[in-house]
Amino acid sequence: MVNDTAKKRFINLSNTVNRIYKAILPDPKGNEFVPVCALFRAIQLKIEALQPGGDVSEVMEKVEDLLDESITAKGYIIREPVIPYVKKKMIDLSKIDFKALKKEFAKERRRMEIEKLRAAINAALEKMVRLNKTRVDYLEKFQQMIDEYNQGAANLDEFFERLLKFVNELQEEEKRGGSEGLSEEELAVFDLITKPEMKLTKKEAGQVKSIARELLETLKREKLVLDWRKRKTQATRAAVRVTVEDKLDELPRVFTREIYTQKCNAVYQHIFESYYGEGRSVYARV
Repeated sequence: MVNDTAKKRFINLSNTVNRIYKAILPDPKGNEFVPVCALFRAIQLKIEALQPGGDVSEVMEKVEDLLDESITAKGYIIREPVIPYVKKKMIDLSKIDFKALKKEFAKERRRMEIEKLRAAINAALEKMVRLNKTRVDYLEKFQQMIDEYNQGAANLDEFFERLLKFVNELQEEEKRGGSEGLSEEELAVFDLITKPEMKLTKKEAGQVKSIARELLETLKREKLVLDWRKRKTQATRAAVRVTVEDKLDELPRVFTREIYTQKCNAVYQHIFESYYGEGRSVYARV
């Protein structure tokens, strides 16, 4: 786990070993290779369990089954270590116990702790960007950090500290809606209207917040009927588009006609992708 290139190379080699081993079966001579093949496979499954989206419990069951079938050493069972600082599926960054995390990192299993933290950040980022596409910059920044680490621009300790600092940034971003007085879905519309180029006064920002709230209230109450995106007629979708345009026409004068058109397109596309009708949306699912 020294870097992503090394991980991918090991996994590819392990897959190759596994294919070759299966190719010589059922020749009895294959039995002498069982222990080492099982070992490579167990390490591979463990590495894959630490990747973003990896289901640790399911993978570890596979590892134990593999060892039960292949190795006869008594009492030898690989168990998933207790992770004191992160919930199952490693998504809720607010639940991370940083003191416990740093304590674990100080031990020998440092690369594994980094992998778990990376998986937690990746899962949280996927959810955050799904709810608010203007957060894609965080995703790009995270990938840049990983690329620099893989290229040797940062050592293990530096990378760990950068990850912790990045988690703090994400936690602040998750709280931003509350500080702005907006729900998560209202914040998404507000950000689409105001980012990246708009500089607003406090009064103008307040106007945009009201427009975002009222737009969503109107759409959900009157326009976002069941399967509105799939209707054969264009009338339903056109009605949603007109509602977006009418509401955004109330934006402050700082929004030129060209910017207004861009914002209408962005907000309508967001509504189309995120709201399915009859109360169903990416926000309801989360």
